[in-house]
Amino acid sequence: QFANEVLKNKPDGLIVDLRNNPGGYLESAINLSSYFLDGGTVVIEQDRSGQKKEYKVTKKDRLKNFKTVVLVNNGSASASEIFSGALQDRKSAKLIGEKTFGKGSVQELIELSDGSAVKITVAKWLTPDGRAINGEGIEPDITIKRSESLENDNQLDRAIELLKSGQ
Repeated sequence: QFANEVLKNKPDGLIVDLRNNPGGYLESAINLSSYFLDGGTVVIEQDRSGQKKEYKVTKKDRLKNFKTVVLVNNGSASASEIFSGALQDRKSAKLIGEKTFGKGSVQELIELSDGSAVKITVAKWLTPDGRAINGEGIEPDITIKRSESLENDNQLDRAIELLKSGQ
C-alpha cells in the first residue's frame, strides 16, 4: 500500500525522514528497504561465532527508479539504521544529516524463574557490505549539522536541493 500511495502521487523524488526515529521491527525495515532495492541482501545477522545469515528483499522494487534522499541523525537507530545502511550500500539513496546512533544488536528476552527477565545480545546487524551498525552508526554521504533555528531546516533544504540538481 505504501508504494501504491507514492506511485499515485507521481513524485519527482523521495525524501525519507528518519531523524529521531528510534527504529522498529526488523521485518518492517526489510519490507520498506525492499521497495528501493533490486533484489539481494538488505541486512546481515552475525552471531557470536561469526556465522552469518542474510535477509533478502521481500517486496518488488517499485520505488527503485526514484531519486531518493534519507535524512538521518543521532536519534536514528536500529531499524532506521538497517534501512539507511541498506540503501546507502546498494547506492539506492543518498544519506544527509548526522551520524546515526549505532544500535545494531539482536537481543533475546529470557524470562527467569522469579518472574523477572533479562535481555541478552545474541548477534549484531551488518549492512549488505558488511559494515557493523552497533557502536558504529551509519555515516551520511553528506554531513550537515542541523541548524538550531526552528524555522530553518537546513538538512531538508539540502535534500531538496540535491533532488532538484539531479545528482
